[in-house]
Amino acid sequence: ITLPSAPFMHGAGQWISFRSWHSGKPVVIQSNVERLDPVDLLTTCVEHNVQFLQIVGDAFGRPIVEEIERAVVAGTPYDLSKLAVILSGGAALSAPLKNRLMDALPHALILDGIGSSEAGGQMSQVSTKAAGKEATTGTFICAPGNHVLDAELTMELQPGHADMGWLAKSGRLPLGYLGDAVKTAKTFPTVGGVRYSVPGDRARLLPGDDSTFGIPLIELHGRDSVTINSGGEKIFAEEVEAALMHHPDIYDVTVAGRPSERWGNEVVAVVQIAEGTNPTDEQILETAAQHVARYKLPKAIIRVPQVLRSPSGKADYRWAKQVATGEA
Repeated sequence: ITLPSAPFMHGAGQWISFRSWHSGKPVVIQSNVERLDPVDLLTTCVEHNVQFLQIVGDAFGRPIVEEIERAVVAGTPYDLSKLAVILSGGAALSAPLKNRLMDALPHALILDGIGSSEAGGQMSQVSTKAAGKEATTGTFICAPGNHVLDAELTMELQPGHADMGWLAKSGRLPLGYLGDAVKTAKTFPTVGGVRYSVPGDRARLLPGDDSTFGIPLIELHGRDSVTINSGGEKIFAEEVEAALMHHPDIYDVTVAGRPSERWGNEVVAVVQIAEGTNPTDEQILETAAQHVARYKLPKAIIRVPQVLRSPSGKADYRWAKQVATGEA
């Protein structure tokens, strides 16, 4: 039994629903479809013995795990013993939040799914309490049909290549964008006689190890469209966001760039602080520095009452840039 919590305007909810129906499995929907209501969602999971819950990153995962934790403290826990899998797709699910979900649901699998409208589903990452490891984010086993192409889209990179490239997929692909030959050629290039889909994510292809049975790993760095060029270096917004989320008092964050005389552009973090806390900028940066190179750290931290996201949970980078530049 599947519950797709994302709105059906979002591809993730549509894909999961159709996959369930095509497998002959029922799909249930929470009562409140106007907004995410964690009480309603978890109550629906209990009432219908939901086994597979689809969410969209931290924007969905955080209120859900907070409600689970609140109910336990109140002595009225939800019976989620049937909930076996939580799949997040469409936005990043940060490592600290994965750890909280694993603590709250030690029997469940927490999956990160990577995909796009142009490539379909591509890869997934599994986190479980039983594995006894701290959760990570951004590294995926390279499933068949997935590749990393070089920056110029001239060749496929091999495992262990030092260069940053483009995440790509081969196989069954869309024909292209209707009426837009230029965009089709850019997104669906032919390299070495093979047609690929290149949705716009930057990645490195790492060699496998014993834990992956030698299967290469893809290290995902984020969308090129939200990359910040600062001091001659490319800094990926999602990578900085993931580092900042390791501070327990950061409730939500979106990273954007703004013009800088010294750096060309500089990294700015737009943060929502957890209620009842007041960390200093120095404390936030010191925690983030344990997870990302110091030159990638924000040059400024702007605090807002609420970080805005789309109804599907995706980061609103246009809004974040307006806040960073003082235009909002």
